[in-house]
Amino acid sequence: MTTPGGDANARASLLLTDVRIGDRAGRALYVRAGRIAWLGDAADAPGADRVIAGEGALLTPAFVDAHVHATATGLALTGLDLHSSSSVADAVAALRAHAEAVPDGIVLGTGWDETAWPERRGLTRADLDAAVGNRPVYLARVDVHSATVSTALLDGVPGIAGRPGFAADGRLRLDAHHAARKAAYGAVMGAQRTAAQRATRAAAAALGIGSLHEMAGPEVSSADDLRNLLALAGAEPGPRVLGYWGELSERGGLELVRELGLAGAGGDLFCDGALGSHTAALSAPYSDRPDTCGALRFETASLAEHVRACTTAGLQAGFHCIGDAAVEQVLEAVGIVVAELGASAVRACRHRLEHLEMPSASVMARMRDWDMVASVQPAFDAAWGGRAGMYAERLGLERALATNPLADLAESEVALALGSDAPVTPLDPWGGVHAAVDHRTPGSGLRPFDAFDAATHGGWHAARAEHPLGPLAVGAPADLAVWATGEGLSQVLADRGRPACHLLVVDGEPVGHGDQ
Repeated sequence: MTTPGGDANARASLLLTDVRIGDRAGRALYVRAGRIAWLGDAADAPGADRVIAGEGALLTPAFVDAHVHATATGLALTGLDLHSSSSVADAVAALRAHAEAVPDGIVLGTGWDETAWPERRGLTRADLDAAVGNRPVYLARVDVHSATVSTALLDGVPGIAGRPGFAADGRLRLDAHHAARKAAYGAVMGAQRTAAQRATRAAAAALGIGSLHEMAGPEVSSADDLRNLLALAGAEPGPRVLGYWGELSERGGLELVRELGLAGAGGDLFCDGALGSHTAALSAPYSDRPDTCGALRFETASLAEHVRACTTAGLQAGFHCIGDAAVEQVLEAVGIVVAELGASAVRACRHRLEHLEMPSASVMARMRDWDMVASVQPAFDAAWGGRAGMYAERLGLERALATNPLADLAESEVALALGSDAPVTPLDPWGGVHAAVDHRTPGSGLRPFDAFDAATHGGWHAARAEHPLGPLAVGAPADLAVWATGEGLSQVLADRGRPACHLLVVDGEPVGHGDQ
């Protein structure tokens, strides 16, 4: 790819020429003031301050990752990532090596999953203490809804032994886990946090992701963490960051939304936990733990008050809800507000549900009628779905095969946006698209172009910022990706291709990636 000459000032016009758009070669796209201003045959292209010749490469809208935790993702990218650990011994060896390489401060790690480990158990604080001695350690399970912590970290959280979900072996769930996570991430210093956020944005840019929906909240990050991330995104080139804050209105959650001009009052507002940690709220017990159905975290009245406050203010509400009981509770709360304020007021806010792994047909119908968004993670199914995965172990085969019903959601005309929930699963937009198509339950996947649309246009729709004619229409924001392939989009999707991102453009400006 060549980039001859041109004015480099911040709002210079840009022409991307000799690119393939969709399946048509020899196309060009002209950008002015951060917006697409013209699209057509390369031979008819207007002049521009800066010209980038694509040499036949594929141009598409940039991806949108609709559910990310930037700081935690960056800490996993730059720190202790346990996703590939194959046993307790393997994870402990990785912890010991990391602690020796980084001898100071708290040790943070994520990604361990005991489901297939030969020991058939998770990590304990005895494992951690043996590896690092008297040093605070927080190691999140892969779903980030439980964690194992060291004795030194437990000793630094007053009253944690009296909280629900505490276990003496250091494996924490529910409120005890939230308290430990808050303490752990509160120990991250400013420079380390900024470095982690930069690492996430750089990794996203390299993957052709032009926008990140940051799911912040008092139980998963902090207000200062979110402020820092938004300031960084505003000052440095790279993917956009749309911030969400997951805190109930009755606890003051809307104040930060208004202060920072956030995209919504939701995201990871935890109505329940996760299936892997047995904390997602189910209507019937877990198959492998018949003593529990998980737990709902809020009263329905509190959720209804949140939806009411957001709807009255014209703000988008959002909820983390995985188990069927949690999903039904949230829809009951939304229904209360529909009855009070009317369906049109609720539809105008486009409230969203995160994860939504076990929706019923009734839930889908109500979501369609109330113009709600399903923010989903196809990589969850790829990692844990199917006849022999973690979902089958936790839920039994019948319920497991019904999880993440993407095709049913699409057929019910529920708007879909794809995300990774990084660091739960990695930033991997092409992988997410392909996982949505190749669902592990036959008949539950999306059609290829529908999956790609949900990973691009779907994210803009979820944030109530889409262009009415689509992401490549004249007037749409110029968030674009150029891919190192001469194939058309239909062929890339058919081949399950993962082309490298040669160039990312955000708000009309090339980002520092590729041969620019």
